[in-house]
Amino acid sequence: MACTHRDLLKNAPAPGGEGCQECLASGQHWVQLRLCQTCGHVGCCDSSPGRHATAHFHATRHPVMRSFPDRKWAWCYVDEEQV
Repeated sequence: MACTHRDLLKNAPAPGGEGCQECLASGQHWVQLRLCQTCGHVGCCDSSPGRHATAHFHATRHPVMRSFPDRKWAWCYVDEEQV
């Protein structure tokens, strides 16, 4: 199945920080970062203790996130596939 949210990769907003916003606020550490392609929220990946990028999806339903800062990889939570 082809992701129906690919267009979000074209006009993504600027990142809302240099690290996971929730980890920085709570003193946690992250493994890798993810950038929300809807609002620019920066959260940590699912290999990180906080899993804040996934939590951001569940709170907002923003479907696509991209690896950050390299932006080489993207994932759609709704379609559950790499974009």
